[in-house]
Amino acid sequence: MIRSEILREIAPVIRDQLVVCNIGLPSQELHMIDDQPTNFYMLGTMGLSSSIGLGLALAQDKTVISIDGDGSVLTNLGTLPTIANNVADNYILLIIDNGSYGSTGDQPTYAGKKTSLAAVASACGCDNVIEVQDRDLPPVLQKAIDDRKMTVIVCKCDSGNIKLPVITKDPVVIRDRFMNAVAS
Repeated sequence: MIRSEILREIAPVIRDQLVVCNIGLPSQELHMIDDQPTNFYMLGTMGLSSSIGLGLALAQDKTVISIDGDGSVLTNLGTLPTIANNVADNYILLIIDNGSYGSTGDQPTYAGKKTSLAAVASACGCDNVIEVQDRDLPPVLQKAIDDRKMTVIVCKCDSGNIKLPVITKDPVVIRDRFMNAVAS
C-alpha cells in the first residue's frame, strides 16, 4: 500500500478525532479523501505536525492524532524526546514510514535504509511504540484511540504518490474551522 491508500483505509477510524496532518501530499490526500473540520492541514511547516499535535493534546482533553511522515520526523528528531517527556494520554503520533520524502519526489530517507524510527522513539523514552505493516494499521489505530494511552505508531508502507490538486482552502479558513472543532 502507498500512503494515500492507508489514509483511505483509516479515514473512518480518525473521522471523529482531532487530526494534525503533515505538509504537502499527505495533507492534500487526506483533504481529498475525507475533508473534515477536525482536520488541520499543514501547508508549509515540515517536521512540525508532531509538535503541534502534542501541544494541542496537552492543552485539551480530546484525542489528537498527528499524521507525520518519516522524512518529517527525521527533520525534527527533537520531537520524539519531547513527546516522551510530556506524556499526553490523548495523543497518538502516526508516522507513515514509506522510506522516502514523498512530497518532493520520493528521494530515499534514512528510515528507508538503516534507521528504525520505532527504535529511535523507544530510545527517546516513548513507552508505547508500535511498528505495524500498512495492511494491519486500522485496528491498531482504533485500539490506540480506545486505550487512551499515548502511542507512537510507525506504519511501514510502500513509497508512491497519486496525482492530486493542492488544497485551495485559505489557510485562515482551515485554522478557524479547526479551532471551532477543538472548542466544540
